[in-house]
Amino acid sequence: MTRYLRGAFIVWIVLRHGLDELVLSSFRHPWIRVLARVVTLGRKLDAPRGQRLREALERLGPIFVKLGQVLSTRRDLLPPDIADELARLQDRVPPFPSAVAVATIERAFGRPLDQVFSHFEQVPVASASIAQVHFGTLRDGRHAGREVAVKVLRPNMLPVIEKDLSLMRLMAGWIERLSADGKRLKPREVVAEFDKYLHDELDLLREASNAAQLRRNMAGLDLVMIPEMLWDYCHTEVMVMERMHGIPINRVDELRQRGVDIPKLARDGVTIFFTQVFRDGFFHADMHPGNIQVSLNPATFGRYISLDFGIVGTLTEYDKEYLAQNFTAFFRRDYRRVAELHIESGWVPPQTRVDELEAAIRGVCEPYFDRPLKEISLGMVLMRLFQTSRRFQVEIQPQLVLLQKTLLNIEGLGRDLDPELDLWSTAKPFLEQWMLEQVGPQRLLAQLKAEAPQYAKLLPAIPRLLHDYLKHRPDELRRDIDALVTESRRTHRLLQTLIYGGVGFVLGLIVTQIVLRIRLF
Repeated sequence: MTRYLRGAFIVWIVLRHGLDELVLSSFRHPWIRVLARVVTLGRKLDAPRGQRLREALERLGPIFVKLGQVLSTRRDLLPPDIADELARLQDRVPPFPSAVAVATIERAFGRPLDQVFSHFEQVPVASASIAQVHFGTLRDGRHAGREVAVKVLRPNMLPVIEKDLSLMRLMAGWIERLSADGKRLKPREVVAEFDKYLHDELDLLREASNAAQLRRNMAGLDLVMIPEMLWDYCHTEVMVMERMHGIPINRVDELRQRGVDIPKLARDGVTIFFTQVFRDGFFHADMHPGNIQVSLNPATFGRYISLDFGIVGTLTEYDKEYLAQNFTAFFRRDYRRVAELHIESGWVPPQTRVDELEAAIRGVCEPYFDRPLKEISLGMVLMRLFQTSRRFQVEIQPQLVLLQKTLLNIEGLGRDLDPELDLWSTAKPFLEQWMLEQVGPQRLLAQLKAEAPQYAKLLPAIPRLLHDYLKHRPDELRRDIDALVTESRRTHRLLQTLIYGGVGFVLGLIVTQIVLRIRLF
């Protein structure tokens, strides 16, 4: 019953904000388009459609807000005006009562709050759809007196999420059956990815492990700081971490007044992004300004501070190699290689003509090179690439949705920091060096080092294995040796023929040159 009431509320919001004309008119069946005209008859809607959609999602609650944030990265699915409006969605959620947060903390630790913290700020410093954060100071143990940030999960979130996700799955099934692009855009797989990320956010232990992994990965880079997780105080509903002190990255004027090198900060952001994606295959996938600060501590002055690790993206070795080759080809303007990579990966039908796909990609990307970032919209490039992909029936890969979202966040940060930043030239040397490391001697040594324990086990056993083989299979060995000798003689004769032929050809050229020179003389 609750599900039907929720569904009725969603339908009411859709009709109130005039979204029926936006949704129904995009389907291919004529009767649906007729229905859209009938429903919208006589209604006045002054606000633009993108604004109406954003307001409707905000009215439906935090789960639909997050879905809109994910959809804003799907420029293949949405017109640019709607995608731009959805990108403005934020988690504007009022905090839940501090008494509830305290009860959750005491239940997780099994003791009163004042036995864990010598100081605890009742008013949260941040509140979002999944959790809220309080500052405090630990009382006892090896961390006594340490300033911390305490993240507390919002209560009773799982039932709400399950109800909304169930409706989303239903709507995705409708889109896949009724929309002309439904199969290619894989809406059910997108919802499944969204389901996974939401459930991951509900487990704060998982978020703490994400932060610990990023902290290890970034330890030697000296460009970004990740708060230390205090594992003695981490639970599924409560997470306690090192308190970080910094200025939000969108306060550019204040950072400049404090002496921060803004152009360097912009370049460092690009380096951090490409390092996490292509070196580690494990990246912070929620890099909006609210989760990024800049340190002013003299020892770490000008470094990034990353917060909120509920959403991280992962890439396989195949994904990393494929993307790196694509980016490198883009930066070199080798559009034919980009087209070939799309065909080799199976993203486009195998019968696709390489020259046609190459020409389409060139038409999208060429106008954007050699410009400062203020004149480049990566969102527009992605949108036009996706429009091209529709023509060539490219299947959008759901596992790359987070990467698209993070790339757009990087664009926004770059614009805020340094509008003159050339993203292409900043990233190109990094990617080329990464590709060199992937195929060069360093890669070979790394693979040998990784396989060394296995070799150490195999090498001592080789003499015994060889002895057993020679002892128990003399006839088979003799036949193998005879076949090897025969093949060796055949190869030897062929090699002699090639050498003699090559020498004769070279001698013939020399004689011809001598004769020609004599005649000319």
